[in-house]
Amino acid sequence: MTLPRIHILALGGTIATRPDASGAMQMGLGADDLVAAVPLLAQLADIRAETVSRVGSHSLSFDQLHALAAKIKALDVDGVIVTQGTDTLEETGFLLDLLVERDIPVIVTAAMRNPALTSPDGPGNLLAAVRVACDPWVRAHAKALGVIAVMLDEVYAASDVLKIHPTRLNAFASPQTGPLAALVEDRVVPLSLPVRAPVEAARRRLGALTDIGREQPVALLWMALDEPGYLLEVLVDHRDQLGYRGIVLAAMGGGHVPERIAPLLTQLAEIVPVVVSPRAGGGPLLQQTYGGPSSEIALRKAGLIWGGRLNPLKARVLLETCLRAGLDRPAIVDVFDAWA
Repeated sequence: MTLPRIHILALGGTIATRPDASGAMQMGLGADDLVAAVPLLAQLADIRAETVSRVGSHSLSFDQLHALAAKIKALDVDGVIVTQGTDTLEETGFLLDLLVERDIPVIVTAAMRNPALTSPDGPGNLLAAVRVACDPWVRAHAKALGVIAVMLDEVYAASDVLKIHPTRLNAFASPQTGPLAALVEDRVVPLSLPVRAPVEAARRRLGALTDIGREQPVALLWMALDEPGYLLEVLVDHRDQLGYRGIVLAAMGGGHVPERIAPLLTQLAEIVPVVVSPRAGGGPLLQQTYGGPSSEIALRKAGLIWGGRLNPLKARVLLETCLRAGLDRPAIVDVFDAWA
């Protein structure tokens, strides 16, 4: 029986750290080291390991991830696993989901506990990821699943998974949808398939996006009690918006902001795309319930783009990708409307 060919691409992160002379954890382990720590992998798959980088995910760039997506699309294998840090896993997984369309499993995984601790979770997560990549149900539904994240024996859609705790072992969840599958013993137990229409709509607009393109910085601004809007004033007044090409606004409730800053947002939306996303972390925004100058009705009429159920971090990834692809404002609106 021929084993599935699984290609592991290591980016760095906690899963790849080791202590220096002072005891502080530093990047150092490569893909071969990660594979060597899990001898059982050889029984499950024909493993190919490649070290792409040795950085924490907090230092990854959009350019690096576009290059990674191109690499994944070119590999002649039966499955791909990306190991990285947890800091931005919810963002990198979503970007790869937008850029990579393949009929093989593409999985991101990581670790919360470093290899120097008594019970590191990196080897277990890597083993689980390989099990998932080799599973018949996952392989049969790979295109319908899209890019997935495997953490602590659960499988999540990249478009829905969130990091919900900075340090806990069970730091990842999909609050809106739940996991797609769970690992029990040596089995993958299917639970559901994700709704793929929004990602597919975005891909149609984005096209092949084979050229990495020029970076398009997007600011992420969080709305809170009694926000005075000073940063918004600077962005409106500065001739180049400080270099930002778009704004994502983490709004209150179903899509609200303090009334005092509503005029600034109207001005800013005339200059650059401004996407409104729920600061609660996800869930569809309101569209036509509340009135008033800073309500969802008023903000939509003023030209702000509605981010639907995308949380602010993922909305920022999607907006940067749209801008990098050269989409105009109407096309960007269409992309985000699919997430309503």
